[in-house]
Amino acid sequence: MRIVLFPGQGSLRPGMGLPWRSHSARTLLSDISDISGVDVARLVDEADKEELVRTDNAQLATFALSAMAGAACGDLDADLAIGHSLGEYSALAFAGILDLASATRLVLERGRAMAEASSLTPGTMVAVLGAEPDVLLRAIASFPGLVVANRNAPGQCVVAGPLNSINAFREQSKELGIRKVMALDVGGAFHSPLMAPAQPALITILSATQFHDGSIPVVANIDATPHQDGSPWPMLLAEQLTGPVLFQESVETITENDLEFIELGPGGVLCGLVKRMKPDATLLSIGTPEDVVSNKKELS
Repeated sequence: MRIVLFPGQGSLRPGMGLPWRSHSARTLLSDISDISGVDVARLVDEADKEELVRTDNAQLATFALSAMAGAACGDLDADLAIGHSLGEYSALAFAGILDLASATRLVLERGRAMAEASSLTPGTMVAVLGAEPDVLLRAIASFPGLVVANRNAPGQCVVAGPLNSINAFREQSKELGIRKVMALDVGGAFHSPLMAPAQPALITILSATQFHDGSIPVVANIDATPHQDGSPWPMLLAEQLTGPVLFQESVETITENDLEFIELGPGGVLCGLVKRMKPDATLLSIGTPEDVVSNKKELS
């Protein structure tokens, strides 16, 4: 069974578009730029870390990089797709549930709405390592506004919330039995109630977007369930904005043998998470044209 994975904006780094400068898949940057009105080629080639961490820029850039990676692989056969946060839109485009133009416009509006929501109440996210779920929930309970935003793998979660609560949690984490807390370079407290102000704008464009039945199912972040029918996706994407990304559950519900996971886009982070849950699976990370060439046999 082949599963394609699509990363979220946390995998983005400056200059990730440069390896694609002479590749035919780069024409997608022009398409996405024309649809969005944003110079995406400049973002993925030239933008510095400060510019890229802005969620409106990061989401569009990550979406474009995943689109190029997917196009470079040609007619890649897959049985299932899973996207992480923003990567869910890439997964929907890969599966044909969204066309490129619709997916681009949704990513653009989502990023802008989330950036505006972040400016209203500053927040952030931290990765929490080595904590059992019940220990983590008890630990964050006394800090106003903190929630588990991502369940990524056993012993690896992400917590989101207001800046003051996150800072207090980090300072007291050792006393609360948390082994390690790491700051994340993100522009807000995503997948938390602080994103609620972004929902009306996103719901408006979701309601006006046509969703198709997919060529393959896409596992939704919010319920860890595969959906091939296009009809539930507006609701699922709206709920995802303030709800948790259940990546661990999404992977663990796959019970088939002989699994192959192919991550399309920057970073290779998702393959690292999958390895902890499916140690016998074949893992491929495709983030550059060189990755496509070196894995040509496996991608056929």
